[in-house]
Amino acid sequence: MAANRFLLNQELNIERFPPSSNRSLKAFSAADESILAHTLELSPSLSSVTIINDRFGFLALQLMALRPHLITHHKSQEEAIRYNYELNGLALESPNFFHLLSNDIGQTDLILMKVPKSLDLFHLFLMEAHSLSKPTSKVLCGFMTRHFTKQLLDLASLYFEEVEQSKAWKKSRILTLSNPRCEIKKIIPLHLVPFQNPRGEEVMFKQYFGVFSAKHIDFATQFLLHHLEIDPKTKTALDLASGNGVIAYEIKQQAKHAEIHLLDDSFLAIESSKLNLQEGNIHFHYNYEMSALKDGYFDVIVCNPPFHFEHENTIEIALKLFEGVSRTLSPKGLFLVVSNLHLNYKVHLRKYFRQISQKKQNSKFEIIECSQPVSRIK
Repeated sequence: MAANRFLLNQELNIERFPPSSNRSLKAFSAADESILAHTLELSPSLSSVTIINDRFGFLALQLMALRPHLITHHKSQEEAIRYNYELNGLALESPNFFHLLSNDIGQTDLILMKVPKSLDLFHLFLMEAHSLSKPTSKVLCGFMTRHFTKQLLDLASLYFEEVEQSKAWKKSRILTLSNPRCEIKKIIPLHLVPFQNPRGEEVMFKQYFGVFSAKHIDFATQFLLHHLEIDPKTKTALDLASGNGVIAYEIKQQAKHAEIHLLDDSFLAIESSKLNLQEGNIHFHYNYEMSALKDGYFDVIVCNPPFHFEHENTIEIALKLFEGVSRTLSPKGLFLVVSNLHLNYKVHLRKYFRQISQKKQNSKFEIIECSQPVSRIK
């Protein structure tokens, strides 16, 4: 395999980014390796490759000689790929990154895809792969066998006439898709997610496929919103890990003149929130961390922090956000966080705030109120 002209003639070091203290979490899997192996078996006449959902850059680096287009949907993905290029002393040519909702890549010989956990997101990936395909194109979709569901085949068959599943290799498989259906038009799908707000009004939120909690506002956020009390005089507020923007929307109802910011690692989430908050002093930040936000700037920060990333569970993302909150919250500001009881965030929050109390609790969730950020106290 090392002799293949597509591969770099050097050992590559691929690391997770942001770094993780959990040694069981790897930067690539057998599914990534299987995609690469199947790619190298194809005709050497390949002239264009597009990679969808390469989380840490394993495929992008291995196939750098093909100058692949990279379609990402998380800011942390982009930064991880940049990090691993730099780690290996390689130059990442620009423009290289593209997003799902619009791109000008054009038709591609080969599309490589790491199958996501979300079937909705897989649907969106397939739509994108179909729009990039010409009659002779192939799409290679890699996944771990334990994550297989027949719905993967059903969705793939909506867009491609031929769907072939490989034999298992190191507990991974490949779906090879070919002969794109000619009658399909690219129409970006939206979910309409209803929510009855604390005033008894039903509001409909729009969100793109692949954004967290597609069928209803997730229960932790509902619990938070029905107990959310924002001072009408609030000047600056941040909806952290903002999803479709429902928390920011409720803040806006209670503090009508506030300057409201939303931050999320998901491009699809940020673009969804733009559909739901179109008026007022609103600012959107597509980012996985808070370094671009000013010290001590926010009167209120509200967060339902993520602890899932694909098939992984980790609180490290939330802990990094808590650190950012302690820096960006004003000395007299208030931080409200909702979480599952079993995550026991109060233990970790004590590192960043002097005052911590449980505001509300039910059988599954708790709302924690934090103030006096340690990094803002002199």
